Amino acid sequence: MNQPVIDIYTKFACPFCVRAIRLLKAKGVEFNEIDITMGGAKRDEMMQRAPLARTVPQIFIGDVHVGGSDDLVALDQADKLDALLKG
Repeated sequence: MNQPVIDIYTKFACPFCVRAIRLLKAKGVEFNEIDITMGGAKRDEMMQRAPLARTVPQIFIGDVHVGGSDDLVALDQADKLDALLKG
């Protein structure tokens, strides 16, 4: 099965973003980092995908809006992240 597309919206110098990226790298998966530090169209895109989101990172695995860094870590600790990453 193919790995789902993983998008992570980040901002410069965000420690929560760094934490989430580290976890995804440790899992050995490819992901798209989308920097919204300066706002613009990509920030608007994130807001359309997650209308209630006001913080970064915002992580999407396939069609699933995971949420932020704490949500990603919680999925991993609950042994649910690997299955989601495999699709």
